[in-house]
Amino acid sequence: MRNQQINMDPRDRVCVARQPILFPSGQIFGYELLYRAGVADTACTASGDLAGARVLTDALLNIGLDNLTDGRMAFINLTRELLLAGAADLLPRASAVLELREDVAVDREVIEACRQLHGRNYALALDDFEPGSAAEMLMPYVQFVKVDVLATTAAQRVDLAKRLLPLGIRLVAEKVETEAEALEARQAGYGLMQGYFFCRPTTISASGIPSERLSYVQILAALNSPGVGVNELEEIIKRDASLGYRVLRSINSAAFGVRQEIRSIRQALVMLGTGRIRQWASVWALAGVHGGGSPETMNLAVIRARCCEQIVSSTAGPDVGAECFLLGLCSLLDVMLGRPMHEILESLPLADEIRDALGGAANTERALLDAVIAYERGDWQAAADAADRAEIGFDLLQPAYEDALRWSHQLTRAGTSAAA
Repeated sequence: MRNQQINMDPRDRVCVARQPILFPSGQIFGYELLYRAGVADTACTASGDLAGARVLTDALLNIGLDNLTDGRMAFINLTRELLLAGAADLLPRASAVLELREDVAVDREVIEACRQLHGRNYALALDDFEPGSAAEMLMPYVQFVKVDVLATTAAQRVDLAKRLLPLGIRLVAEKVETEAEALEARQAGYGLMQGYFFCRPTTISASGIPSERLSYVQILAALNSPGVGVNELEEIIKRDASLGYRVLRSINSAAFGVRQEIRSIRQALVMLGTGRIRQWASVWALAGVHGGGSPETMNLAVIRARCCEQIVSSTAGPDVGAECFLLGLCSLLDVMLGRPMHEILESLPLADEIRDALGGAANTERALLDAVIAYERGDWQAAADAADRAEIGFDLLQPAYEDALRWSHQLTRAGTSAAA
C-alpha cells in the first residue's frame, strides 16, 4: 500500500481541508472536514466508500485530528455506504459529528443504523436538510440540522427553527456569506453558521484606520522591511511593550521546545534567528491589527502565510519563501481593517510582486495565493488549476497545508500561554 501511494499520480493523493463552523459571535465551534481521494473526485464513489473512510482515517492520523480542529468538534461526511459499512467505528465518538449527506437514500437500513449510532452516543447531523424530505424520519436521532440559506427562504428557515429548536436540535445555517445573512439566521434561532462571512468585508468606511491599529500596521511593515538588521528588529519589537512581552512569553512556552529561558528580545534573535522571530512578531502584530474580530480570520491568515512559505521555500529557497509568508499573512488585511486592500498596501513596503498579487494582479504570486485559498476551501480542481498557473506541483499543497495547520496550532498554544 505504501509503495502504491508513492507511485501514484500526485493529483490522486488524499486531499483534506476544513471549513469552520462558527457561533454568530465569530467564535469557532468546530470544523467540517473536507476530503477526497483525489483532485478529480467531486464525491466518494459507492464502491470505494469504505476504503475512502480508511484513507480519511489515515489522513487524520498523519495530520492529527487535534491539529485539524484545534480540539474542537469535527464534522465528517458519511455516504449511505459508509454509514452502513460501520465507518463510524473508525472515528472518535467524543469529538466527531457524523454528517449524513443530502443524497443518502433514507430507508429502513439507514434509519436503523442512525438509531443504533444515537444509542451509542454518536452525534449525527443532516446536511442540506429540506423540509418534507425523507430525512424527516431521522429527526429522532440527530443533534444537528444544516440548512442552506441559498436554497431556502427566510420564512422556511424561521418555520424550521420553531419546529426543531424545541426538540433540542441545533441548527446550522450553511453558505452564509454576509453579515446580514448571519444576523437574519441568528434572529431566526440558528446558533451556528458556516460559510465565508467571517472573512469578507461588511462595510468600507471613509474614516481613517484607528491610531492603535494603524501603529500595528506600521510595526508589521517595519518588521518586514528589506534588509532590517538585528538592532533595528530589536527596537521595532521593543517599541510596543505588549508585543515584546507576548513574543518572549511565546518563545519561552513549552510549545516551541526552547530548552532555556530567554530573557530578552536580543537573546531570542541571536539564539533562534531573525527570520523566525520576525515571523512570530509579525503574527502578533497582525493580532493587534485584527483587534476584536473573529479569531478564525486571524487563524486563516496565519495558515495561508505558512502554507505559501512552505511551498515556495521547497522550490525557490527560504528567502523567497519568507516573502510569500507575508503574502499569505496580509491576504486578509482588508477584512480585518474593513478597508480596500489598495489603501492598506500604501502603508506596507512590500516587494512589487507581492503588492500586485494582494491587489489582484494575475501574476505567479497571485496564482500561488489562489491555489492555497482554493485548497483551504476544499475546491480541489480550482486548487490544481491555480497551482498550474503558479507553476508549482499540486502535490506540494497537501504537505504544506498539513505543516501550516500544525504550525498554527503551535502558535495558538503559545499565544494562549503568552496571554495568561
